[in-house]
Order: sequence, then C-alpha cells, then structure tokens
Amino acid sequence: ATVTYTNQIARIMQAHCVECHRAGEIAPFALTEYEEVAGWAEMIDEVVRLQRMPPWHANAEFGEFANDCSLSDEEKELIEQWVADGAPQGNPDDLPAPRQFVAAWQLPREPDLVLDVNSKPFQVPATGEVRYQWFTAPTGLTEDKWLAAAEIVPGNRSVVHHILAFTRTPGDGNRFSRREGFLVGYVPGLRVQPLPAGFAKKIPAGSELVFQVHYTPIGSPQTDQSKIGLIFADPDEVTHQVLTRQAANLGFAIPPGARDYQVEAHSIRAPQELLLLGLMPHMHVRGKSFRYELQYADGRSTTLLDVPRYDFNWQTSYRLTTPMPIPAGARIHCVAHFDNSERNLANPDPTKTVRWGDQTWDEMMLGYFDIAVSLDDQRAEHAIAAFQGNAEPKQAAATVIRLLDQNNDGQLARTEVQPRMLPAFLLIDKNLDGQVTLAEMTAAIEHRQAKAKGAAP
Repeated sequence: ATVTYTNQIARIMQAHCVECHRAGEIAPFALTEYEEVAGWAEMIDEVVRLQRMPPWHANAEFGEFANDCSLSDEEKELIEQWVADGAPQGNPDDLPAPRQFVAAWQLPREPDLVLDVNSKPFQVPATGEVRYQWFTAPTGLTEDKWLAAAEIVPGNRSVVHHILAFTRTPGDGNRFSRREGFLVGYVPGLRVQPLPAGFAKKIPAGSELVFQVHYTPIGSPQTDQSKIGLIFADPDEVTHQVLTRQAANLGFAIPPGARDYQVEAHSIRAPQELLLLGLMPHMHVRGKSFRYELQYADGRSTTLLDVPRYDFNWQTSYRLTTPMPIPAGARIHCVAHFDNSERNLANPDPTKTVRWGDQTWDEMMLGYFDIAVSLDDQRAEHAIAAFQGNAEPKQAAATVIRLLDQNNDGQLARTEVQPRMLPAFLLIDKNLDGQVTLAEMTAAIEHRQAKAKGAAP
C-alpha cells in the first residue's frame, strides 16, 4: 500500500515531532503541515536513519520510560518508503485531528499560578563571564500546595543557559536548601514531565521561590525576563511526596587530552523502601556517556539507565513508565565518562585540566533522580529528613574546598580562609603544614557525622 502524509506520516509527526516542531517552540522550523514536512522530507529521512531525531539518547536495553520519543522500526520504514516514493500527500480526509497544545506552555493545561523569575528585565552584557544570578519571587500562598507540574519558560533562549527553581520556606530567613526545596529546572532540550497521578512536591504556605539563573553572553547586549508556571494537585488525591535528589562528584580532575575519563558518584542508602520515578544526568560539553545503577545492600546491582552518547544540547529527564521500588539499604550509583581530547569537537580547550565549575567550559557530574515517599507511611518524615544530607563525606569535602579554594589547586591554604574560620582550619589541618587537603577535609566531615550520630567523641 502507498504510504501517504495524510494517512501515516502526519500521525508519526504528531506523536514524535510537533511538540518541538511548531510555532514558538525550540525547533528551528515547524512540521505541522504537509508542505512543511514534504519540504524537509529528505533531511527527515537522513536524521531518522542516523538516529539524530527524535532526540532520545537512552540505550533501549535498559529501562522503560514514559517519555520515550524514539521511533519504532515500523515508523522508520514508513518514513523511508514515503520519501522514496516522492512524499505523496494523500487524501485530506485521512488527516488526523490536529494535536492541541496550551498556548505558550508545554504544560498539559493553563497553569494555576504564574510568577516572573526576575521582577524586571535582566541586562545581559555582550561579552564576558556573567556570574550566577539569584532572584526571588513571593508565591502569596496562604495554604500548603502540592505541585503536580511546573515549567520555566526563558524569556530569551539565546542567553539563558539554565534556570533552577527552589522553595524557601517561612522561617528560613535568607537561607534555603538546594537539596530540600528543588522544584524544577530549565536546560536546553528539557521537556516538561508532569508527575504521575497521586505524586506531587510540597510547597508550604508562605514560601517564596528562589531562582538560580546562568546567562551566557552571545556578542551583543541582550535582556531576559523569564517566567514559571505551576499546576497544583488536589491535596485529597496526593498519596506520595516527591523529592529530587542527586548523586554528585565534585572532586574530579580530568587530565588534558583524556578521551574516556571515568568519574563515579553515589547517593546515600535508602533509609526505607522508596519509589524511583525518574533520572536526569547532567554534564557539560565534555560529557561523553552516563550510566545509572541501583546497588542493593547485598552487593547486587542492576542498570537503570544507560546514555552511551550524552548530548549537552539535549538534556533529557527520563521518567520511568512505572515507579520502581527501591528497597531499604540500596543506593543510586552513577558512572560518567568525559572526552577532553581534540576528537571532541565541542571541547573548548583539550590542553586544560578540567575540574568542577559553574561555567560551560568547566564540568559537572550530577546524577539527579526523583524519589517518592508514601504519605501513609509513618516513617515518611524520617525518610525525607534522611535525604536532606545526601552527599557522601568525600563529596561534601570537595564541595567545601571548591567554594573556598581561590587558586583552584584542589586544596585550601591558610591564606584562603577568613579569620573567623581559622580555628576550624587549624583543627582540620592535622599535619600543620598550612594546607587542608581533600583527605583532611573528608576525615573532618566523617568525624562530624559520626559525632552527630553519637558514634564519636
């Protein structure tokens, strides 16, 4: 039978492409009409054969994901045949009804609350390095709310590298926890993923939202005013509280020219049975591959997600088709590989040793994951509290050193700390050489954690 646009190809486009390839969205051209699709037919065939589009990077051997946008073998064959036959249009009566979207949003419906990320347009300079910007927005909420879906819409995609949104609860003053209150983020390629029915994140009454925004100059002065939309769940229907956590390694140093440098990280062990909802790896332009494993308390492990070809320009959140039980004592283990060689065409400087840093030319190793705790479980508060401190001692030590290390040599000199911190510095510097190494900082944090648990003097 003849493959036509109206009978088969339009349905494939609607199912896999038009979410991005429509007016006002991230794709450079629309694919909502026959003339548009036929005009790009040969290119569509090529990028489908090369598996560049649709942008889905998970290895099909591991895991099943609700937002898998990849094409089936049958769909690929239909596209190939249609292009080979000259891209026939077919009978207009065979066309499916147009797919409906909410204007200006990826959200499934109009948001219940819309807030500006920045109260007035931010001026992005033409050149130079722009430090992270922090903005706050009062929610005006007079009662606790449960968040079912959220979306950050950048006002100027050309200069917005990322935006992260957190909650700051009443009584926190000027402080907030990036671990406890993470709500949603925007990065290139990320699509909105509403939480499953019954699952939601809690926003306490009186909270305000805190935004971390990373701008990248593009050679001419720009302005940005971004916004966030929130959809709330019926509180009577919420059965599980969702938390976003991470396995991170901040202490790596990728050697110059390294083609396949491995970095590992893991979460704390689950204090009780939890549900795993989704996974999202994050690296920068030297990121090559990323793998998530679940390590059980008895030493067994299973692969949750394998991303063999990580793409910084298409950062994906992988939502499990069915929430997966995580038994008590298990932990998330992440393995990342980086390409710091000349073969990596996106590498800004293959001669440089690369460490953790905020800018795109630095690197990160973050394995985000969403977990859920049953609200009917009397241990829920304990589990939520346990995940507030999810960094292993070495990772926490690397974070402290990175924040204070002025010359980026991977350790702290006495001259790099403020006078009020000298007493603590002298206690940590066990060999009294005027330097605090990663090992010394790790030992100090291990001692502090043991003392907090009553296991150390």
